[in-house]
Amino acid sequence: MHSDAANFQLNSHLTTLASIHKIHHTLHRLVNNLTEDVDQESRSSACCSRAMPPRKKRRPTAGDDLSAKKSRQDRKLDSPLIREEETFSSKRCLEWFYEYAGCDDVVGPEGMEKFCEDIGVEPENVVMLVLAWKLDAQSMGYFTLQEWLRGMGSLQCDSTERLRNSLDFLRSVLNDSTSFKHIYRYAFDFAREKDQRSLDLNTAKCMLGLLLGKTWPLFPVFNQFLEQSKYKVVNKDQWCNVLEFSRTINLDLSNYDEDGAWPVLLDEFVEWYKERHMS
Repeated sequence: MHSDAANFQLNSHLTTLASIHKIHHTLHRLVNNLTEDVDQESRSSACCSRAMPPRKKRRPTAGDDLSAKKSRQDRKLDSPLIREEETFSSKRCLEWFYEYAGCDDVVGPEGMEKFCEDIGVEPENVVMLVLAWKLDAQSMGYFTLQEWLRGMGSLQCDSTERLRNSLDFLRSVLNDSTSFKHIYRYAFDFAREKDQRSLDLNTAKCMLGLLLGKTWPLFPVFNQFLEQSKYKVVNKDQWCNVLEFSRTINLDLSNYDEDGAWPVLLDEFVEWYKERHMS
């Protein structure tokens, strides 16, 4: 019940933000018109003031000097430490979203291509997977309005420049073993077809290369094993155990327990590897 209420409040908030975005330009024109009227009244007041005789200035006293200094110091203390443009803005984040979504409430493949180009990252770069994880995106190649606002809000990014400045942080997340495990498991559901419970083999090899290709020395031979194997898909249990295998099994496979709870896929890999590379 609490989750439903929270989702209802979030959706209401997002609907309000979208409505604000659509009427923004109308309000902007009204403000401009009002500003022009105020400027005209100011010019009229200035003309009247020039017609009035000048008032004599009172010589400042020592007390006035102290008051003036104190006033200036107070203004310095009262001034905000963070300028407005340095704080996260939901409105700015919403406008940024529609740069890529157009009139839709989702950034699709074309918008995603432009988005990657603007932030200077290739779509197949692992940092895009980390970003998708941060946004909790449900479908590869798509960011919904809700995912964008929630995820970019957590990153405090409301512009291309801010996200560029956060890319090093997103890459560093992969260095934390717990976060990496979450991203690795997330990648399975993110990459699979939503009507399928498993990953097709080609997609699985691509994702494994993205996540383990640079950190697991045995990945090249494991990838070779998959290419010549009978397997056409990789299920979630197999997927999760490959990560555990890469973290715990020695490169010479000396501590691999064939009677352990490993999936048959890994039993067959060990047997294949020993026959071809360790004989």
